[in-house]
Amino acid sequence: MIAAYFIWKDFDADAIKEISWSRGALLWLIASIFMMVLRDLGYMIRLRILSDKKLNWRQCFEIALLWEFASAISPSAIGGTAVAVVIMAQEKIQTGLTTAIVLITAFLDELFYIIMVPIMVLLVGVDRLFPALEGEAISIYISDDNLRFFFWVGYAVLFAWTFFLAFTILIKPSLTKRIILLFYRLPWLRSRRQKGEQLTEDLLSASKEFGRKRKTFWIKAFAATLLSWSARFIMLNCLLMAFSGFDDHFLAYARQLVMWVILLVAITPGASGIAEGIFPVFMKEFLPGKQIARLVAIVWRMISYYPYLVIGFVILPLWLNRVQKSKSKRLNTD
Repeated sequence: MIAAYFIWKDFDADAIKEISWSRGALLWLIASIFMMVLRDLGYMIRLRILSDKKLNWRQCFEIALLWEFASAISPSAIGGTAVAVVIMAQEKIQTGLTTAIVLITAFLDELFYIIMVPIMVLLVGVDRLFPALEGEAISIYISDDNLRFFFWVGYAVLFAWTFFLAFTILIKPSLTKRIILLFYRLPWLRSRRQKGEQLTEDLLSASKEFGRKRKTFWIKAFAATLLSWSARFIMLNCLLMAFSGFDDHFLAYARQLVMWVILLVAITPGASGIAEGIFPVFMKEFLPGKQIARLVAIVWRMISYYPYLVIGFVILPLWLNRVQKSKSKRLNTD
């Protein structure tokens, strides 16, 4: 919110006259909001699939939005994964299964990315993938060559991480067990080693179960991933259509893939400030001026980021109340 305030504070209202509103601009704005709904729906469907329907639709809805809330208030480099494990552990499913679902979710997300990057490179070309940084404020910190180097190193790391996740969860889950148990040898975790052993046994059991899944299971899970991530990126394409009516959709999509790597290592909560700052640099070709690009950056974040802060504060107490009632009911039954 602070970043949006400073951008708006310096905004020249006369620049609005430069906007070349496309036909059906309002419809494109509505479409961008609808894309965010599809994004969350994709997350919900994936949770439902990965949990073998052990999670009902209400649980999937709350977990998906709380996961987004956790990501929004955490540095992008950390994300909301750790919080997701805690949240899902309260939903009456085995801790090992919970951990497996979160790790497989991460695997599917990274798999989407490492597949989509070469596709976009083929469609738009390597040279057009990166914006020109010369003359931009960001060029003080990073050059054109450094941006390319940073992106491809980041891509290589994500590729290696994706392979590691697949190997440890689906191919050699016993390795994951050994890695986790190593942590429980640390002095401050030794007293909880018994729980750690139970966790790894549950995780090993869940991983073996996932390893036996049919191809249709993985196709459905990846299709849900494709829906959520494509909707995340297409949302911005819809927004650009509202403000300028541009037609280079593949390039705008590809630029977002590059932006995502930069935002992934951001140290601010939800990459706040950094996302708004680099947006005009990456999207300047699609908009009539830098001032308009800054305005669209605010609108982009108002649709894709800030709502989750509000939604999280609304859903969190409701979720806590439901979980507490569920626990009390189980205790009374026992």
